[in-house]
Amino acid sequence: MFIENTPADHASQELAPARKTYLIIDGENIDATLGMNVLGRRPAPDERPRWDRITGFAREVWDQEVVPLFFLNASGGQMPMPFIQALLAMGYKPIPLAGDATEKVVDIGIQRMLDALAGREGDVLLASHDGDFLPQMESLLGAGRRVGLLAFREFVNAHFAELTARGLETFDLEADANAFTTMLPRIRIIPLEEFDPLRYL
Repeated sequence: MFIENTPADHASQELAPARKTYLIIDGENIDATLGMNVLGRRPAPDERPRWDRITGFAREVWDQEVVPLFFLNASGGQMPMPFIQALLAMGYKPIPLAGDATEKVVDIGIQRMLDALAGREGDVLLASHDGDFLPQMESLLGAGRRVGLLAFREFVNAHFAELTARGLETFDLEADANAFTTMLPRIRIIPLEEFDPLRYL
């Protein structure tokens, strides 16, 4: 039997909110991993990620609107206003957190955000290498939610690999998100389909 949609049905379809990707940036972790593990020194300005490219990648990878959240440590009482202004201009929502010297304020803030997202519709893309978020990321998997990790693959906490069998998607900051304007001096396993000889000439 054919049942025609009523005007109320059409209205409810039109009012249904578009699905979103919540992009969560662990700025401290990305910066520290880039400096200590990839470069072996403090990154120069042109070696840092292009955060606008990361939001563009997050929008394209699941083809939907992105809510970009950038967590910062402001425990020293100062905010890096030029950087915050740049983030705002790129559409990010900066979240500068403060706590005492014993608290990992960015980690705690991200954990609370991931816990809050467990009760909401939407997909989650976390930019971090930190195993402190494993319980929260595991709890987000399933029920049709897409969950991704964006990082330098070779430096991701090894236990994240155990979540890929349950649906966790992993993306590389350089190879997938194209977040850098210069080629980084990384020694990593390169899938053959990603190998570009011209990058080495």
